[in-house]
Amino acid sequence: MIAAGLDATRTFTVTDADTAAALGSGDIAVLATPRLLAWCEAVACDAVRDALGSGQTTVGSRVRLAHERPSPVGAEVGVRAAVVHVDGRLVRYDVVAEHADGTVVGSGEVTRVVVDRERFLSRLA
Repeated sequence: MIAAGLDATRTFTVTDADTAAALGSGDIAVLATPRLLAWCEAVACDAVRDALGSGQTTVGSRVRLAHERPSPVGAEVGVRAAVVHVDGRLVRYDVVAEHADGTVVGSGEVTRVVVDRERFLSRLA
């Protein structure tokens, strides 16, 4: 059962493939905002993985993310996602990304929805 308080943390190292220049979201070799967002979503998934029922997954619904500081190639970025609200199938997380020294790289809110994987995919056909 998913409940407020579930959380997960993961550390990522910025590579050339994670930069704004590589992802096309800019032309500088620093962590790209789209990659930071992907990391936040991945850690949000980690936070509830063990609480999901058989055949369930979560899908993204809404994101609010402030990318506040640059991170150069080689920097380690710790990302934490914590469930702060559950309303039926809707799960809202606070997310924060920090450098090893505690400097906040970005923060925000991710909302995901619990779905039955097969039923969700069947609606695509």
